[in-house]
Amino acid sequence: VQLQASGGGLVQAGGSLRLSCAASGRTSSFYDVGWFRQAPGKEREFVAAITWSGGTTRYSGSVKGRFTISRDNTKRTAYLQMNSLKPEDTAVYYCGSRRIGIIDYENWGQGTLVTVSS
Repeated sequence: VQLQASGGGLVQAGGSLRLSCAASGRTSSFYDVGWFRQAPGKEREFVAAITWSGGTTRYSGSVKGRFTISRDNTKRTAYLQMNSLKPEDTAVYYCGSRRIGIIDYENWGQGTLVTVSS
């Protein structure tokens, strides 16, 4: 599975962005998708995740209520809608995938930069 993340950019605080994570290659839809981010000088941290069916989502406390993860399996694409952005959301955002039942994320996109100005 190859993942392609896109949608990053520069936005003012309070603004919105939608990130996309498109899957290609030989894959079914039976994989979970997660979004992670890494700010300069910091470790990569979990942001949000969604199960293969889209029936279960999970968020970090810092983004809950502001970000929404979703997926469209017909397009093999997952999304991260980010609202009420804050300067501390500035980071490179990565999407990852893992097969059902696997703990570690197996495939990663290349990352897309989100910069939130104050």
